[in-house]
Formats: sequence, structure tokens, C-alpha cells
Amino acid sequence: GGWRLDGEKWLINNAGRSRHICLLARTGEQGGPRGFSLFLVDKARLAPASYRALPKVRTHGIRGADISGIAFDGAVVGDDALIGAAGTGIDTVLRSLQLTRILCTALSLGALDHALDIAVRYAHGRNLYERHLVTLPRVRRTLGEAAAALSVAETVTTVAARAIHTLTPELSLVSAVTKALVPNLVQDTLDRITELLGVRGFLSEGYLDGAYAKLERDHRIVAVFDGSTAVNRNLIADHFPSLVRAWRTGRADRAALPATLSGALPPFDPARLRLLSTGGCTLVQLLPEAAAAVRTAARHGELPRETARMAAELDTVTRSVHRAMAAVERTPRDVPQTAFDLAARYELCFAGSALLHHWTAGARTAEDGLRLRAGLALVLSRLGLPPDERRAEAYDRLADRLPATGPAPLSSSGTTRSTR
Repeated sequence: GGWRLDGEKWLINNAGRSRHICLLARTGEQGGPRGFSLFLVDKARLAPASYRALPKVRTHGIRGADISGIAFDGAVVGDDALIGAAGTGIDTVLRSLQLTRILCTALSLGALDHALDIAVRYAHGRNLYERHLVTLPRVRRTLGEAAAALSVAETVTTVAARAIHTLTPELSLVSAVTKALVPNLVQDTLDRITELLGVRGFLSEGYLDGAYAKLERDHRIVAVFDGSTAVNRNLIADHFPSLVRAWRTGRADRAALPATLSGALPPFDPARLRLLSTGGCTLVQLLPEAAAAVRTAARHGELPRETARMAAELDTVTRSVHRAMAAVERTPRDVPQTAFDLAARYELCFAGSALLHHWTAGARTAEDGLRLRAGLALVLSRLGLPPDERRAEAYDRLADRLPATGPAPLSSSGTTRSTR
């Protein structure tokens, strides 16, 4: 005659405001992989005394969100509230996370896009040492690095989102890589922009009505959504054996790669989702071919030779990362710190692969070439290669192309006012 729900969940979003609750509940006495089920609970159909909303809590960021909870005490729902078959809840959640982990990185892209716009306007409107701030080499370099970070994050997210349709069996890995990489790359970049803005980056009023301080606070939670960075890197480490095997054999879904990069997409087929990508990662496994294509383009004058050199360096680093992954000894309950460090390096190899493939499949304009060069410079820097001014010069070229979107005028007190 249906199901009785007892228990509570805290903290979650919209527990008080929403009419429906998507609920994971233990339905097997002993729990376990097949001991949980998903329900779509319509609060309007529950007896009023059988549930209660827990109060909203004050948070540092996302202050407008209903971060609260809900408690059930003998709440009865019908069989029609069950999502899928009983006992399939964890399986459904793990497959659904492969989608939401990718989609929630849009929050990071929006934050950095807005922050970069604020930083550029500030640098054009602020005078220091009798010159505009944007003309100072260090400021120019910071803006260029931020623009490169945004370009890398956009490319990774775009390729991953398209992979939902085309490389669906690999999505458990692709989603974990995207979710671990993008929010952390964006947060590191926001920290650099905050330093550039100085005290204005902390003001809740007086400078752009606190817009920058708000976006920086709000973004900090993104890394926690749908699995923290540590959770996602642990999942990447789970893939080490399949990644190493696929790299050694050259296995890749070549037929799916073109649609992953551009053009019309096939319909998404959720039946193709897998809990583990046994085929590894097509983008990374075909990195050597993409690097070779970039070297050929450089010989023909389509790209600077520096770009080809960086592509070769990325290829070399990626090979070393796979050798290191092969040497990791771990058990499901004992994951060494070296595995997490390698997972972080693999994320950057994935990002560099996405940049190379995205350029080879694109229009190959001069702007595309500059973004590829700056993006590779950022990836190699984060991979720990020694500083190289030949690579970093791409940041300056990219900064020169950032539009000065009408810097807000400075008031006599030094604060900037905006109606945005």
C-alpha cells in the first residue's frame, strides 16, 4: 500500500520553498548497493503533521538560496512516488551525477566571466603612478592569465557537455575530471583578481554595489556541489587501471570524436551511461595525434612554432603521468596522496587535450591560435613546468585583445559606481 518515510536531511537547497523533494531513502533492511531507492515526494499530498521544514541557515555566500532541510515522521507516499525499481537508487544517483557535475560548472564560467569584466573595467579606469593600471606589465599579465583560464575552463566544459551525447560510456571519468578541474581553476583565478582589485574585492557596498564580493563568495561552494574535489579525484584514481590500459593500446572512440568537438549532436541515450569508463578517455588517448596535427600546422605557418613546442611538451608530460599512474598501488579503502596528486595532473592533461582537439576541429583563426597558445601556457604552468617567458608572452597578447567595456568612472573618493 505504498511507503512510509522517516528521517531527515540537512543541509539541502529549496527544502522549504519547493513542492517536490527528490529523496534517496534506505529501503533494504541492511542497506548496501541495492538497499536504497529514489522517491519523488509531493509535499502537497502528505499529511501536514508527517513532515516539517527545517529552518534556513545563514551562509557566507549564496545568501538568497534556501539552504535548509526537511524531516519526515511517518510520511506515507504511494507506489507511484518510486523512481525506477526499488533498490536502484544509488545506481540512478551515480549515473545522474555524471550529467550534473558537468552542468554545474556553468556556475564557475559565469563567475569568472563576470569577474574578468569587472577587472578589465577597473584596470582601464584606475590611475596609478600617473598612468592607467592596465598599462602596468604585472597587471596586464594578470588579466591575460585570467583570460587564458576562462578560455581553458570554457573549452573543457564545452567538450564535456558535448561528450554527454557522444562519449556517454566515458562520462563517469569525463564528468569527474571536469568537476574537479573547472571550479578549482576558476577559484584560483578569482583569488588573483581579488588581489588585483585590492580592498574593492571585499566591499559589499560602495564599489559596484558589492558585485565582485558577492560573486566571489557565491562561487566558493561550487567545488562542493555534486561531490567535492577529493571525491572526484578519488573517482579519477579508480580509473587509473583502465586509463593506463587504453593509453598503452591506443584504444579510443575515433568515430565519436568529431561530433564531440563540433557540429550536430546525436540524441542523448541514458542507457549508454556506465559507472566506470572501461575504455579510458578518448580525448587524452588521442592527444599524440592532436599534438602531431599542431606541429604540422606550425610547419605550414598556421601557428607559431612556440605552440608546437608546447604541444610536444604536453605530450611528454602526459606520457609520464600515465607511467606514474601505472605504478600506483592502492586499494578501494587505501588511496595514497600520490593518487590524488596524479589525478590533479591528469585533469590538466585532459584540459590540454581538449584545447588541442578543439583547435584542430575549429576554424583555426588567428584568435583561436592565440587562445590555444595561452591555454597551453596555463596548463603547462599548472603542471609544474619551469617558468618560460616565451610561453607567458601569450598572456600579454591575450590581454591586449580584452575589450575595455566602458570602464565605470571613478568618483572623487576613488570608488567606482555602476548601475549594473
